[in-house]
Amino acid sequence: MSKKIVAINGSPRTDWNTAQMVKSAAKGAQEAGAEVKYYDIFKLNTKGCYSCFGCRRLGNPDYAKCNIHDDLTPVLDDILSSDGLLLGSPIYCGDVTASVRALCERLWFPGIAYSTEHKPLYERRIPTKLLFTMNAPSHDFHKHVNEQMLHTFSWIIGDTEIIEATETLQFDDYAKYETTMFDVQQRIDRHRDVFPQDLQNAYNAGKALAL
Repeated sequence: MSKKIVAINGSPRTDWNTAQMVKSAAKGAQEAGAEVKYYDIFKLNTKGCYSCFGCRRLGNPDYAKCNIHDDLTPVLDDILSSDGLLLGSPIYCGDVTASVRALCERLWFPGIAYSTEHKPLYERRIPTKLLFTMNAPSHDFHKHVNEQMLHTFSWIIGDTEIIEATETLQFDDYAKYETTMFDVQQRIDRHRDVFPQDLQNAYNAGKALAL
């Protein structure tokens, strides 16, 4: 029986760096035999956690499940019934996008028990690949978001790995924007020479998730 994988593009761009990374990972999973459900999260009407505590209320048939009902509800349902998650986000100002953060709040919080054991409530472990793209080089500036996302996903959801693409190409025409801090030719050359390997790394991650 083939595995069910959920792939989510957490970027407002549906065909740029992050989307390409997620699509490459999804292709790797599909070619390894998995069934992949793909989402562009910015096309959905989403909200973060309301702090309603419905997911904590004893006797609630939706205990340990987000009680908000919107476009994100079927996405969360698909994730929690899946065999693997591919979640991509560009890094904006040192963190994931607001839409990805909203998803994480509503995915993580219902799975945490307010008990002395302080263990996850989710019975199934869902292996996760986080695909991060960023304009900046890979260095300690983004270390905190990697550590926090890796720790929280690994604890609540399942074994997690981060795949990064750094110093990405932001524009198709740098002349249209104020970009004097960048070596534009270096970015173009890197996109030509390095980004294909980033896409291959994403493909390999998706394939590994499906096997």
